[in-house]
Amino acid sequence: MISPLAYVDPEAKIGKNVTIQPFAYIEKGVEIGDDCIIMSYASILKGTKIGKGNKIHQNAVLGAEPQDFHYTGEESSLIIGEKNDIRENVVISRATFAGNATKIGNGNYLMDKVHLCHDVQIGNNCVVGIGTTIAGECVLDDCVILSGNVTLHQYCHIGSWTLVQSGCRISKDVPPYVIMSGNPVAYHGVNAVVLSQHHNTSERILRHIANAYRLIYQGNFSVQDAVQKIVDQVPMSEEIENIVNFVKSSERGIVK
Repeated sequence: MISPLAYVDPEAKIGKNVTIQPFAYIEKGVEIGDDCIIMSYASILKGTKIGKGNKIHQNAVLGAEPQDFHYTGEESSLIIGEKNDIRENVVISRATFAGNATKIGNGNYLMDKVHLCHDVQIGNNCVVGIGTTIAGECVLDDCVILSGNVTLHQYCHIGSWTLVQSGCRISKDVPPYVIMSGNPVAYHGVNAVVLSQHHNTSERILRHIANAYRLIYQGNFSVQDAVQKIVDQVPMSEEIENIVNFVKSSERGIVK
């Protein structure tokens, strides 16, 4: 159902069984997949493509022009997957340059007043807490939890199954499976409860993850030496391989 009080540009592509409530605003060139709900006063702007089964709440702005001095009006994109819940007052910007896209995967939950800047890449099943700001070109892997009022510096990479607690300011990469807390932010252990309950991680693997991070964060080694010791001393598994590859490939360096 599309309310006659909503504005939907004739050039917008609207899927089947889409609900668009009064006073929503849909620009030309927008694509909205089947079974989406667009609530009152939400704005979906040109360059935005939305998959199936998304719920967009009041006053959300999707596809906003990037707040980047390099932006000169290019026709860039915002691409959103399926079954995301985007709450009130969320702002998501398009990419800065033509041919690039801000991308949101599937099954994510973005809470009130979240701001995702240009070229942000978010995987699947992430939770982004109230008032969190993610600067341009940050990457969140799958199943990340950012609590309320977290701030990510531009270019940061957050590994999968990581929990960043409320109010943290992150300026470097955060490796997978950890809890980060405090200001200045610091390693606060393995995200064991979430891993065991939702990732079915065994106690044995959890011990191996904890041993790997003990070498990185509590051993008196450089990060490079700690990674080599992980390879030499910790039994290899998919999780340990993810840690090693993440740390080796980190361009900003990890939070330490």
